[in-house]
Amino acid sequence: MGTNTLPRQNDFILLYAKNIEAFKYRQLYKPKAIDGEGAGAYQYAKSTDGRIRRLTKDELEDPSIIPSHEVALRFGDLTKPGPGAKYDVPFQGQIFTSKNRWWGMPKDALLRAAKADRIYGSRTTISYQRLLSDWSAFPITNIWSDTGTGSGLNKVYVVQTDDKIIQRCLLMATDPGDLVLDPTCGSGTTAYVAEQWGRRWITIDTSRVALALARARIMGARYPYYLLADSREGQLKEAEITRSAPSSQPTWGNIAHGFVYERVPHITLKSIANNAEIDVIWDKFQTVLEPLREELNKALGKQWEEWEIPREADAKWSAEAKKLHADWWQQRIARQKEIDASIAAKAEFEFLYDKPYEDKKKVRVAGPFTVESLSPHRVLGVDEEDELIDHVAETQAEYGQDFASLILANLRTAGVQQAHKADKIEFTSLEPWPGDLICAEGRYLENGQVKRAGILVGPEFGTVTRADLVDAAREAGDANFDVLIACAFNYDAPASEFSKLGRIHVLKARMNADLHMAEDLKNTGKGNLFVIFGEPDVDVLDTQGRSICRYDGKRDVIDVPADGQLVVKINGVDVFHPSTGEVRSDGADGIACWFLDTDYNEESFFVRHAYFLGANDPYKALKTTLKAEIDPDAWATLNSDTSRPFSKPSTGRFAVKVINHLGDEVMKVFKVS
Repeated sequence: MGTNTLPRQNDFILLYAKNIEAFKYRQLYKPKAIDGEGAGAYQYAKSTDGRIRRLTKDELEDPSIIPSHEVALRFGDLTKPGPGAKYDVPFQGQIFTSKNRWWGMPKDALLRAAKADRIYGSRTTISYQRLLSDWSAFPITNIWSDTGTGSGLNKVYVVQTDDKIIQRCLLMATDPGDLVLDPTCGSGTTAYVAEQWGRRWITIDTSRVALALARARIMGARYPYYLLADSREGQLKEAEITRSAPSSQPTWGNIAHGFVYERVPHITLKSIANNAEIDVIWDKFQTVLEPLREELNKALGKQWEEWEIPREADAKWSAEAKKLHADWWQQRIARQKEIDASIAAKAEFEFLYDKPYEDKKKVRVAGPFTVESLSPHRVLGVDEEDELIDHVAETQAEYGQDFASLILANLRTAGVQQAHKADKIEFTSLEPWPGDLICAEGRYLENGQVKRAGILVGPEFGTVTRADLVDAAREAGDANFDVLIACAFNYDAPASEFSKLGRIHVLKARMNADLHMAEDLKNTGKGNLFVIFGEPDVDVLDTQGRSICRYDGKRDVIDVPADGQLVVKINGVDVFHPSTGEVRSDGADGIACWFLDTDYNEESFFVRHAYFLGANDPYKALKTTLKAEIDPDAWATLNSDTSRPFSKPSTGRFAVKVINHLGDEVMKVFKVS
């Protein structure tokens, strides 16, 4: 709203569900506070020995000064207006009735609540003692007053969202092991929070700056280690909480089973009244308390009932009376503790999904993750009638050419720069070709001979796959081309290893992002709009550091040593610099991170080893956070250009993926003999 209208005091979070019946929701709670929300009616305090007093003004304003042996208390009505039970209640030497109302429960249930010391009697009526600890939380609703501006957020990104907001949304709608998608990464807050709380995550952004910030933030963070429900430690903790025998089921460490959460008792008068164990505890302690009371009365010449025995012994009493008095109160307090423990154990409770139990002896860092580089998708606009507008298509219509024609026009002028500066393909002719995937025939000179190239132009907004290259290479072979040249903004990982089909060599040219700007680009022939990238420089070694890689005429083949253990060493990656036309072999400092799939199945790349390099130590922030808790030897295996040993792959192949600081990636596959 404008400055001259009603000011806005809140933002909105929209919650969608495809099927409301299958919608997952986990209720979150906030603690009640005497000086804040949810506990304004708690004006009294009750000590462990049962004494009740009114809280002072200072204690109401600052509950932290309430003694630790006391708990806040309020009184509740035991009667109800509608029809119910009518009976007399004997309590502490008096008889109470419900007067012109009705008791809210049967007589035996109310007397059981009295045994639990949850009834308070005045001169004319009795009330229910409702402790703050009985239900010390209240549900979070749709008003979040604790997430506004000034709540302590230290921004590292201009549009960064408060972690607390993302955390609350994530905990309400997901469980550990669930997958969270954030299509607008920014500083990576969603991924950061998801990593902390054991959710899998995918985050996307068009800005490499945002992705670099997110990567550094996630890598440099220290996370709590929460107790897994599917672990022996978790089973023992669960047994401790529920006062039951530990589970004997085998454990697998499956995070999808969740964490062991703190829980808040939801004790009601009904749950107390229905707890028959209170009678058992009462009877057990009566066999000790009653004889002590009778002996104390005999020693003092009194006829005190239980509720009349004073808390403090008189200084004039005999030593025997003082000892009897102390023994009686010791048993009286022990009885109450056991009853309270039974009430808490048998009452209903609510899980605190934002308070899993933490193993303080362990520290966790981010698990392995990849940074994938894909070309941006086309963004469609919306007109005033909510109709989609394709601005790119409109621009192409203005120029009278489609995307492929635009690429061919630039390709005819710019040519294709290969990995070495001298190896540049310059076309003598480039004409349309009526193929399914091949859209043009290019002719160029190589060693004085004319060569024919089939041209594959990838999608303007998308990625060329290995299957696309295979189909196009077959088409090129049928048309008797000498080579296939694929032009695309990006290729999927399996396409990286595909370089030849039969006699047809496949050159994968990566198109410069400037080609997206059709209206601004001029065919000057300057710069390098189509570049063939080189492979990563990789050595495969045995555990003694000796090379075990050979070339069989088609690809690199690994001869497995006797112990079956392989080691990969990354030396660098060739990078072509369009501004100078030079191919520079960057060392390990030019690599942001590299990954190993030690059992590559030729379909999907699974990160089984992850290593992070770079000129600036990417783990500097994390090392500062961990301080002296870090194991230098373990650290060296993460920030290393040499992998840990791994066994011979069952698939017969392993793959190495390298990502540079600009987000470009290249993959190389090795065959194991």
